Amino acid sequence: MLPESWKDQLSLVSADDYRIMGRNRIPNAVTKLSGLETNDGDDPNGGACVTKPKRIVVSNQLPIRAHRDISSNDWCFEFDNDSLYLQLQDGFPPGTEVVYVGSLNADVLPSEQEDVSQFLLENFKCVPTFLPSDLLNKYYHGFCKHYLWPIFHYLLPMTQAQGSLFDRSNWRAYTTVNKIFADKIFEVLNQDEDYVWIHDYHLMILPTFLRNRFHRIKLGIFLHSPFPSSEIYRTLPVRDEILKGFLNCDLIGFHTFDYARHFLSCCSRMLGLDYESKRGYIGLEYFGRTVSIKILPVGIHMGQIESIKASEETAEKVKGLRERFKGNVVMLGVDDLDMFKGISLKFWAMGQLLEQNEALRGKVVLVQITNPARSSGRDVQDVEKQIHLVADEINGKFGRPGYKPIVFMNGPVSTLEKVAYYAISECVVVNAVRDGMNLVPYKYTVTRQGSSVLDEALGFGADDVRKSVIIVSEFIGCSPSLSGAIRVNPWNIDAVTDAMISAITMSNKEKNLRHQKHHKYISSHDVAYWSRSYDQDLQRACKDHYNKRFWGVGFGLGFRVVALDPNFRKLAAETIVPAYRRTSSRLILLDYDGTMMDQDTLDKRPSDDLISLLNRLCDDPNNLVFIVSGRGKDPLSKWFGSCANLGISAEHGYFTRWNCNSPWETSELPVDLSWKKIAKPVMNHYMEATDGSFIEEKESAMVWHHHEADPSFGSWQAKELLDHLESVLTNEPVVVKRGQHIVEVKPQGVSKGKVVEHLIATMRNSKGKRPDFLLCIGDDRSDEDMFDSIVKHQDVSPIAFAEVFACTVGQKPSKAKYYLDDTPMVISMLKWLASASDRTKDSEQQNMFTFQQGQCRNEIIDP
Repeated sequence: MLPESWKDQLSLVSADDYRIMGRNRIPNAVTKLSGLETNDGDDPNGGACVTKPKRIVVSNQLPIRAHRDISSNDWCFEFDNDSLYLQLQDGFPPGTEVVYVGSLNADVLPSEQEDVSQFLLENFKCVPTFLPSDLLNKYYHGFCKHYLWPIFHYLLPMTQAQGSLFDRSNWRAYTTVNKIFADKIFEVLNQDEDYVWIHDYHLMILPTFLRNRFHRIKLGIFLHSPFPSSEIYRTLPVRDEILKGFLNCDLIGFHTFDYARHFLSCCSRMLGLDYESKRGYIGLEYFGRTVSIKILPVGIHMGQIESIKASEETAEKVKGLRERFKGNVVMLGVDDLDMFKGISLKFWAMGQLLEQNEALRGKVVLVQITNPARSSGRDVQDVEKQIHLVADEINGKFGRPGYKPIVFMNGPVSTLEKVAYYAISECVVVNAVRDGMNLVPYKYTVTRQGSSVLDEALGFGADDVRKSVIIVSEFIGCSPSLSGAIRVNPWNIDAVTDAMISAITMSNKEKNLRHQKHHKYISSHDVAYWSRSYDQDLQRACKDHYNKRFWGVGFGLGFRVVALDPNFRKLAAETIVPAYRRTSSRLILLDYDGTMMDQDTLDKRPSDDLISLLNRLCDDPNNLVFIVSGRGKDPLSKWFGSCANLGISAEHGYFTRWNCNSPWETSELPVDLSWKKIAKPVMNHYMEATDGSFIEEKESAMVWHHHEADPSFGSWQAKELLDHLESVLTNEPVVVKRGQHIVEVKPQGVSKGKVVEHLIATMRNSKGKRPDFLLCIGDDRSDEDMFDSIVKHQDVSPIAFAEVFACTVGQKPSKAKYYLDDTPMVISMLKWLASASDRTKDSEQQNMFTFQQGQCRNEIIDP
């Protein structure tokens, strides 16, 4: 059935208006895309439209090859079987509809664009984004390839020769193109069902446009390039906009943990976000949403390589190459032509190999296949010039008639021809100084596994073992997954030379062991496995979308959504004030730091206005007001000494004072503080090792603070300290907890939740009933204990309180039912309540005055 969202896309243009050039597709290389189907009466659902979630795959370029037929001038289209974006559909559930959105690598006239779009949608399920040439040049060549791409590969544009400097007009072009992509996605998107999968750094702010339009969109992105360390990334003038683009996704994918770690570090340093791992999944809490992080290197399409290996054309090519390089040990390099592939470094290592090993001259050949550059510019020209100079120098020095130590092939070279070179090569050298993934070693390994056709062409016998050797740079994405490879630092020419010697002299038995280890991993982690794993994690990350309410916040590229529990709402004055007025026994519990006092304020002493506000609340005889804080009793009693009727619960309830004149009560729990002698040396060690941290020692607890330390290092040290303390204090009656920029050790059984239970029980015993109004406001993890205690009281006795307002500060996941945005909002809310008390008091005084006037009149009339 044709999706409803597409009906207005299709016109009556006949497929005969365009001619698809017939091509010999590689058998089983890519699962055939089904066409747009219609119901002919065989539908078991009786023709009813059953909507299935589509997968919308978005990339800079469509997996389509396009050219004009010379004779008819018609456009000819075919799928690009080498495209990863086409191959990944094999990992989707059977029958899944896949739609591709991207630009078409062809110059289509504006007058033809509408017809081409309709034709590609009907026949290829592709939605092209036609970009004007000037916009494309600024977006792709100006911003993507000559600015973003070098930075993401750790090269800062200090000069124009190393890449373009930041240009605001190029950034605007990047933004415009991302918006164009968003508009095209909206045309085919069923927002309630479909999954959108965005690829690579060309479209990093696209998620913001999509999330702005549809808050519940199911959205993932996979970055195929490296993600730089925070020191590099922070140089981007638009760093926050790009980070927030990523965070508007539900799932973010990276090839390696290093790339993910750098991304998480940037989120921590620049946005103050922390992450945690639960059951193997890494998640970032971002305004109530959990943004999942996926770490999995992409694989290759096994069917494509296997089909090429089984081709007679490949066998003939292999025979020719075998004859051409007869008597030589062939080492192979296959790289794009760019500054990061380390081709000249590889050539220098080859020259040093021949310089140091005269016996290998005439016997070792390095074949270098270079794919065409993906962009043009001075950087590409300089790289190409340098490669030719080094190759000519080495060939001139060590070459002789019939022998060239470096065979340089400047592409394009077909996949079939590359497979033939893989088959005859004893070793593949991938020497990039920085690369996102690089699948050359994978393809080489699968090819070296052989086939009946290849074995015959290579003259392999039944007893010959499969063998391969991979020399791989430690700075590329595939390196961690190739545990049997010889890893090298490409900048270390000596190390690369030694690796080449090892590859040549290594025994066949060891080559076989390394080969089998690689082949087992590569064959089981192919592109379908990668796609299927990502798709399953995206579904998992989106499964709770309709269990939450989403609110849009911010403008432009700073937009994000806030995800809230359906019952979680903002505490409004019109909700709480009437409840406050109609109740007569009220318990008000207030956290201090982060609730009534902003966390960023250096001077933590309460202002005169705050003292006055608290006194107004405490003066109402129907109110019992308590400060419930983790701070020590000494600073709290000093700060709030002028609040005569204010109760204070210090150190999470270990000390309690009912008013200014009452003594401090200590928790009834047995106290043994000998554990401090164990904890203090450990905390001191981490304090000395972490610049900016300090220890706060209370009577019942010890707290290690790191909010002034380096965010990443402080967070890392906090995790280490938590583990260390839990280990050494295992047998002690204490609890070790991590809070907001703190690690705290306190006695077991002491918590703010216990404070709630104690105060309610005391009020019930003294007044004979529980409070009929309960307001509890806090911002930290420790305050969740109060909210939890309130929820349990409600569950046990639903009529325990007439009015309950558990309120957290900030829109974030919480056990509280309500929230207030920030500290000023909390103060504003308390002022509303104080005003309600003032009016009640004024009303009572007015009633008393009226009563007294009446009494006076009666006495005058009837003495």
